[in-house]
Amino acid sequence: MNAVAQRAVIAAVQVLGLAVWFSMSAVVPSLRTEWGLGSTGAVWLTASVQLGFVTGALTSAALTLADRLPPQRLLAIGSALASACTVLLAVTVDQAATAFPLRFLTGMCLAAVYPVGMKLMASWSGRAERGRNMGVLIGALTLGSTLPHLIAGLGSLPWRGVLLAAAAAGALASVVASAFLRVGPHAAPAAPAGNPRYALTMFTERRPRLANLGYFGHMWELYALWTWIPAYLSATAGAGRLPGSVGTAVFLTMGIGGVVGCLLGGWGADRFGRPSAAMAALLVSGLCCLLSPLIVDASPELLFAFCAVWGAAVIADSGVFSTSLSEAVDPRYVGTALTAQTAIGFALTVVSIQLTPLLADAFGWRYALLLLAPGPLAGAVAMRALKGAEPLRFGGAVGEQRA
Repeated sequence: MNAVAQRAVIAAVQVLGLAVWFSMSAVVPSLRTEWGLGSTGAVWLTASVQLGFVTGALTSAALTLADRLPPQRLLAIGSALASACTVLLAVTVDQAATAFPLRFLTGMCLAAVYPVGMKLMASWSGRAERGRNMGVLIGALTLGSTLPHLIAGLGSLPWRGVLLAAAAAGALASVVASAFLRVGPHAAPAAPAGNPRYALTMFTERRPRLANLGYFGHMWELYALWTWIPAYLSATAGAGRLPGSVGTAVFLTMGIGGVVGCLLGGWGADRFGRPSAAMAALLVSGLCCLLSPLIVDASPELLFAFCAVWGAAVIADSGVFSTSLSEAVDPRYVGTALTAQTAIGFALTVVSIQLTPLLADAFGWRYALLLLAPGPLAGAVAMRALKGAEPLRFGGAVGEQRA
């Protein structure tokens, strides 16, 4: 299988494997009725996945699993276990207290899917095309993450059916990864014993540190927006003012819009440089945060277009950060660096996901998403600094070709 086919399969595996991530968030309206789920419970259905992901990513980074095991095998196992956890929840659970541990385990398993997929994509990408290819990968993540909203919004499928459909996608991802994925020619050989300290050592180096700081600002906004945009739209605009259901609107604006943003971000990263592309996306999404209280009174068409721009901008830079870090760190420890980056970033998402509904309770959903603005704005400052930083060298190899 050639490089183009491998990259396509990696992207397809990400779409399928990450469908279980927001599967519970997509069915919260049904659970409010059936389980009597309150705002706190709804928060923890997502936050427990994020915490599980952080735990799994930190464990993987400490053991340098992504740099020591065949990544396609690790990805296949992670997808299969995440699918199994989702099936178990759909078939046996009838209260939130029992769902939280299973969602935590699901997040742990997904730590073997997303960062490992990034390493595989990097292994099939030369520097000249790595930004675009990472954009494709993050676009696949975006599509997979919002897929349950489409499943829930298109018909009257019960919530357990939505979860089972997402789990089936995850199981298929495992099969495809095991059967077809291979490591590409651009993968650097890892040290046999690994170097778990590199997860911390990279923060002493300026370029990796700035790339990480930009990513952390991006993550402060991203998952809180994805989690709460349905509540924001329902509470401020009402489902009747949007084309189709809120679930369908979320899939189209955050999912399809996000894919477009990822492709543009990847193209921009290769054309104009990693920091410039990331800074542009961060400034646009930060501006959307600031405008969110004003746009709710706009026409349905303008509100939909605004959400589509926001959905594109909020994720357009995600692949750029992964690309920047993969090119700025010691190539022997790319998997460890990417896993550590995502672990810390996802830990931040737990905080912003928790705080957003508290602000909504105090001031209403009209103003709640203002909380997210400091993240992308701070990230833009870090990326401006990265633009002028000198590239690192590892054994004579330049860590990043262009700024």
